[in-house]
Amino acid sequence: MQELEYIELETNPNPTAAVIWLHGLGASGHDFEPIVPELGLPADAAVRFVFPHAPVMPVTVNGGMSMPAWYDIKAMDIDRVVDTEQLKASADAVAQLIEREIGRGISSENIIIAGFSQGGAVAYELGLSYPKRLAGILALSTYFATADTVELSSANRTIPINVYHGTFDPMVPEALGQRSIEQLDAKGYQPRYETYPMEHSVCLEEVQSIGRFIRRHVL
Repeated sequence: MQELEYIELETNPNPTAAVIWLHGLGASGHDFEPIVPELGLPADAAVRFVFPHAPVMPVTVNGGMSMPAWYDIKAMDIDRVVDTEQLKASADAVAQLIEREIGRGISSENIIIAGFSQGGAVAYELGLSYPKRLAGILALSTYFATADTVELSSANRTIPINVYHGTFDPMVPEALGQRSIEQLDAKGYQPRYETYPMEHSVCLEEVQSIGRFIRRHVL
């Protein structure tokens, strides 16, 4: 299994919680690094943020060009034809980072999985199937690509899930965010859904909401 390279940022020494945050297609772990100071976390909060870099692979919808990707996207229709085996392999690789945090003394119940776009699809797969209780899932401008195949973990049947989407998103239409909510509801989860008047990006109000989620569930 491929080991992921990553960036690490600690808000204070001796972290008691961790957030593993997955970027979108063609980006890198540096993408969300600047957001940490904007989260409004308490000055004494000790949180380790881990920003992995996706492996480089050919992406069919981009003419086969190689770029950082968690999995191949074969077609950009509303149902998103994706390589689910690659997606699951990426989830397994990120699971190694969870195990690493546990090995460093952070309880799995104090670990949040966050993901934007492609990274959010991996966050759904990983967070809902991971065998130990996690603190929560943050799904940003994304879709539930493995809703039909994910093997749900009993440990995370009541995991808190916040879903965020831009109402003007041309890349991942909001209909896909709404469908994710319906799919989660059908499986018995109780996700919270927030929308913002933005395109395929993040905004300050959303970042502040994410900060509140982190404070509520791991601080």
